Amino acid sequence: MQIYLAFLAIVLVVVSAAVYILVWPDISRRWIVARPFPPPWLAILQSRLPIYRNMTTTQQRELQDLIKVFLRRKRFIGCAGLEITDEMCVTIAAQACLLLLNRPTYEYADLRFIYVYPSGFRTTRDVRDEIGLVRTQTRDLLGESWRTGKVILAWDEVEHGARNFTDGHNVVLHEFAHQLDEEAGVANGAPLLYTKAAYKSWAYVFGQEFARLRAGDPENPSIIDRYGATNPAEFFAVATETFFEEPNRMYEHHRELFEEMRSYYRLDPRVWV
Repeated sequence: MQIYLAFLAIVLVVVSAAVYILVWPDISRRWIVARPFPPPWLAILQSRLPIYRNMTTTQQRELQDLIKVFLRRKRFIGCAGLEITDEMCVTIAAQACLLLLNRPTYEYADLRFIYVYPSGFRTTRDVRDEIGLVRTQTRDLLGESWRTGKVILAWDEVEHGARNFTDGHNVVLHEFAHQLDEEAGVANGAPLLYTKAAYKSWAYVFGQEFARLRAGDPENPSIIDRYGATNPAEFFAVATETFFEEPNRMYEHHRELFEEMRSYYRLDPRVWV
């Protein structure tokens, strides 16, 4: 009898854990989405995301739902004395969730923390060079994405991206594109796509465009920022910035790349401009 009860207790624990892991996130999300979008958040959203007013009603509603879930499940941490405000949280969440519209997604499931500095920050870490030697590297950054569940942002740069949504530079779009890229297991410029065939087309177009950017053409410079030539992961992040902020120019000068991005993000930002 005792063995039976012990076995039953183990089964109950396993079932409870499975229900919590598999069912509770969906129940929790439905509860979060059902709550109304706070009017103060809406005012921030309308002010800080210029393209919001040009979205369809369905897109606006979906973006609000994504923001509510994002703000409920992610923790914002101020650094170097910065006090986090609702304006900061909603501004960052709105731009990050823009990348999730219209498509199946894990909603940055592995992301837990967003660290926000007042301005650019400095990092120091050990790096291994091409021949295997380890050296200490110090870098001044405006943003950074980590596979360990965190994104780091400079608030003044976030504000710049919110004020000017047409210059092709946006630190939030850039770092959260890295988060999407990392969902595939490694940041290599090829995020999770929808079909096997899509990877072949993606590799061909992105390979050509990446090589073109690395080679450069002084007489016909690319509209994609040169930083994208660093590696394929940075190219995808920079291309994401260009796609959302300069969609008309991207369509004109990099049409195949634009079509790959439109297929992945399942929207066309040209209608918002």
